[in-house]
Amino acid sequence: MDFKELKSKTEHELHSFLATSREKLRELCFKDSNRQLKNVREIRVVKQAIARVLTLLKKKKSEPATQPAEVKDLNK
Repeated sequence: MDFKELKSKTEHELHSFLATSREKLRELCFKDSNRQLKNVREIRVVKQAIARVLTLLKKKKSEPATQPAEVKDLNK
């Protein structure tokens, strides 16, 4: 999935995508260990997708903390 597509998703959708991606990675690793996987690059692609989702989740989590606090007028 493209990074732009992931950015438009909600946090709940990202968590569900992360869960399905991790399950897919587990299945791919199992197939690879049994020599049933034809395209080993698929593992790398899924790992990169998981990393992108985790990065976005971390970024979304830290966004509210980085917003400036309300500034009070001290001249009153």
